[in-house]
Amino acid sequence: MEIPLYQIDAFASELFQGNPAAVCPLNEWLPDDLMQSIASENNLSETAFFVPVGDRFHIRWFTPVSEVDLCGHATLAAAYVLFTNLGYDRERIAFDSRSGILSVSRDSDWLTLDFPAQPPVSCSIPNEIAQAFHVIPIECLRSEDYIVVFEHEDHIEQADPDYLHLMKLDLRGVIITSRSRRWDFVARFFAPKFGVFEDPVTGSAFTQLAPYWAEKLSKQQFAARQVSARGGDVRCEIVGDRVLISGKAVTYLEGTFRIPEK
Repeated sequence: MEIPLYQIDAFASELFQGNPAAVCPLNEWLPDDLMQSIASENNLSETAFFVPVGDRFHIRWFTPVSEVDLCGHATLAAAYVLFTNLGYDRERIAFDSRSGILSVSRDSDWLTLDFPAQPPVSCSIPNEIAQAFHVIPIECLRSEDYIVVFEHEDHIEQADPDYLHLMKLDLRGVIITSRSRRWDFVARFFAPKFGVFEDPVTGSAFTQLAPYWAEKLSKQQFAARQVSARGGDVRCEIVGDRVLISGKAVTYLEGTFRIPEK
């Protein structure tokens, strides 16, 4: 059995930036354990698999260690493959997922994810977070992840967390964020218990960050940057109970791999 494989740098305008994701278009689902093995072999933060269902596509995402409910950058990568490599000729793609219907539209070389907002709620700072960082946060919230707010942009760029403490947390991961001198805000994302010590650019994180910063900055549109080593620029906008998350993408590789028939 031959399976197509694309590796896409999502939220990037040129190679070796943004967040690399693997994308495997399928005609029908493979066994779950096989998809997990493929994701582990790819050893990227996410591998996306999708199959056509009527006029939509059903999408699933796997980290190297488990399946997840929502992933932004790999959804953007899957849409990019459909638009750019597979000749999808409409301006909008609808994906069915564990998190409901997710759509991606294109405007020239920008792709826009339409995701449900996940507004965070205030919480006390867990001991694991207090012990993981060398600077005391000014605020902590929770949604799908913990959102940890620091006073200065330098605290985000210079953060070097203790991953052993972060692995003990009950949520998916930790987003750290602050206001920025150049952008509206900056962020970084860590999910070590899912095999992702630091994710370069995390689309789904902005479903939580945008509602938070909308309240703090009294605005609905943002220019943000995830300040990981690779880095990535993200545009986002609050529209009702949805967040529009925009970025570019480029193809790193295209090929196939073979699974022996049993």
